[in-house]
Parts: sequence; C-alpha cells; structure tokens
Amino acid sequence: MRDIVALLHCLNPHLKATTVGQLSRIIGALLAMTGRVTMLGLARWGGEGGSYRTVQRFFYTVIAWPVLFWAVFRQHVLDPTDSYLFAGDECVVTKAGKKTYGLDRFFSSLYGKPVPGLSFFTLSLLSVKERRSYPIRVEQMQRTEAEKTAARVKAHQRRSRAKDTAHKAKPGRPQGSKNRAKTPVALSPELQRIQTMLQEQLATINGTIPLYHLVLDGHFGNNPALSMVRSVGLHLLSKLRHDAALYFPYEGTYAGRGPRRKYGSKLDYTHIPAQYLKRTIMEDHIQTHIYQAQMWHKEFASLLNVVIIIKINLKTQARAHVVLFSSDMGLNNETLIEYYRLRFQIEFNFRDAKQYWGLEDFMNVQHTAVTNAANLALFMVNVAHLLLKPFRKSQPTFGILDLKAYFRGHKYVCETLKLLPQNPEPIVMAHILDHLARLGSVHPAELAPMMP
Repeated sequence: MRDIVALLHCLNPHLKATTVGQLSRIIGALLAMTGRVTMLGLARWGGEGGSYRTVQRFFYTVIAWPVLFWAVFRQHVLDPTDSYLFAGDECVVTKAGKKTYGLDRFFSSLYGKPVPGLSFFTLSLLSVKERRSYPIRVEQMQRTEAEKTAARVKAHQRRSRAKDTAHKAKPGRPQGSKNRAKTPVALSPELQRIQTMLQEQLATINGTIPLYHLVLDGHFGNNPALSMVRSVGLHLLSKLRHDAALYFPYEGTYAGRGPRRKYGSKLDYTHIPAQYLKRTIMEDHIQTHIYQAQMWHKEFASLLNVVIIIKINLKTQARAHVVLFSSDMGLNNETLIEYYRLRFQIEFNFRDAKQYWGLEDFMNVQHTAVTNAANLALFMVNVAHLLLKPFRKSQPTFGILDLKAYFRGHKYVCETLKLLPQNPEPIVMAHILDHLARLGSVHPAELAPMMP
C-alpha cells in the first residue's frame, strides 16, 4: 500500500531494500489481520511475497531499531515549535516455557507480584503540545547471575526477619555506624543499563531537539537515580514516597562553632505553612491544595524542588497526598505537575502494543527474534498514529480498531479484484473499499481517503 511505502521511505538509508520491503508487508499484515500476532499469522495475511520464510528472515535479521525509531520521528513527527521530554518505564510481558531469551521473574504491577516473563525498558519522547508519547528506544532488561543471587539473599533475609517476631530493631542509629557519603553514588546494574540507553539515545538525537528533563515513576525517586540522570545532563522528574522525611532549609544564624546546620524543621504533611501554598482547587466536594518548596531529603545530596498535592474529601474528611520532585529548581508547580502527568502516556503505548501489535503474543525464543518482535510492536504504535492522522481530520474519534477495519477491507477488495477478468472503474473501486471498510468500524470516517 502506497501510504505505508511512503511512510517507510525515510528508512532506505538505514536498511537494505529487501528488509524495507519485508517490513512494509509485515506492517500491512499487522493492520489487516485478526487474532493473535504470530509469525504464522503474519505470513497468512501478508499476501503475495509474504511467505512464512520471508517473515522468518525478517525476524532473524539484526536491525538497528533505535535508528529507525528516530528516522521516522524526525521525518514525520518532529515539530520545531513543540517541546519534548524524555520518559522511561519498564514493561513486563508474561511468557511461559523455559527457553525464551532473557526469561526471568519480574515484578508486574498488573498482577501485583513477580511473574515469569520478559522485561523491556522503553524510552519515549513526550510531546507537550500533542500530549502524546512516541517510543524511541526499546531494550530488553536482563539480570546477571550476581543480581539474581543478591536478590535471593535479600528476599531470604526479609523473610527471616518477618518470621522472627522476637527481633525488633532498636530505635535510633546503630552503634558504631558511620556517615555515608551521598556522592559519588554507586549505580546499580539496572541504573547503569538505563544510563547507557540515555547516553546512546542522546548521541543519536545529536542535539536536533533540546531535551532537558527525564520523567520516571516513583521506583526511581531516590538519590542514585537522580545522580544517574544528572550525569547525562538531564533533570529528573519523579515521585517520592508518601511518607518521605523532608526538611525545610535551616534559616537560623550560625552558632560560631562546628559545621553549619543544613536541616531545619521537619515537614508535617498535615500542617504545611501557608506561605508555601500555591493554589487551591475545588471540584464537587474534593478540595485540592498544591504546595511548592525547596526542601532537603537526608538521602539526597542536593536540594529538591518539591510539589505536594493534598486532596481532602470535605464530606468524610479523608486525606491523601502525592509528593512530586525535580532536580530543576526553575520549574513552577504547574509545569512540574503537567510534565509528570504526561508520563502516563507511555502506559498507553504499552497497552496498544500488547492489545493490537503482538507484544504479548509473540512466541520467538532466540535473542534477535525476541528483540525484533518487541521493537516491532512499539514501532507500530508510532506507525498507527501517523496513519490515523488523515482519518481524524474528518472523524476525531477514529481509532485503531477503525484503522484495522479499513485496512482489512482494503485487503479483501484487493484480493477479490484479482479474481475478476477486468478491473472495475476507479470510482467503483473506491465505493467498494469505503463500504467494506465500514463493516468492522466502530467510528467509520465520513469519507475514507482513497488508496489506489
């Protein structure tokens, strides 16, 4: 299909013509097919030239996916007037069996426990103007044997402490313990892998767009993660624990002896000084207070730009709060909240990749094939968004199911016309295509674009 070929034209300098042709057929099959996304399914829906052997060759070809992601983004998405942020998150895919490359037990937030499967860490570019996330780099997370052993030891110690009811930690600081330096920070293997991803991606972008912030979830709300992000020249936006011990900077006079005091009074989340209140919002019976201050945390080496969001149910007096922070002291509370809110767009990428593009379905077991399957699923998230744009000009609610119905209808029309002794007039073909595309659509477009 011509629009897919035109979309992938920017990949010609980075891929062989054969591989680009294979990719275009696989994308066409992904858009038209129903059921699980497997290599056999792709071969059945690929049409002429899309045999199982062709699909197999593609999945076992080593492909520089980060370069392809960036080439498509730069050619079809990049807006010089827009602002972009980095976002990162881990996606866990459940898998059975024992031979899949990188198979291990990873914590899944959907199941609320560790599950056997694969873990992929994804970097994406968040568009502030569009409020969308575009995956830009996907790498499989694989723990070393040393990491697995350390995790087992830590889990065993935790279980032992839980069983030993007589064991109670004494209050205060353990006798003989020494101060721990907050800098330099020893990065965990996980943070080292993410640091490498960031460095390589920044080298790929090479200053084409200005990037200053990386948004991560609460798992990275700690000093080592902050140190890692600052080491690559970015500012971190993340979330602290709800019970994080924060301190106001000390504003008293110097006593004249000893080190200067750094920590002032400890923050009480139920009685925050009014001078730090920035906004109060009232919706129905929910009252929201937003506070902002520069504060210390004893586990961090530098001051933090902290925003605290407190919600109060005026009927029940129930309270809840969230603590966001950034290393960028120049961010105001509205911008910081807005940037962190955009982080959730990457979760929609994972949802679409699993639901429509085979991230949860693939049955490949070798390293290259697993890498290609995961990257293809998230690459399709960007491709689908670009293909949806012309449809949404006339029908804003046009979605992925409608897009797949349209391409499926186009597939049926093309296969049917091959059986006719003579092709009908183009206007008749367009009418047939428009009619068939509406059969499975949830929100059919008012006027489907013609695809010769």
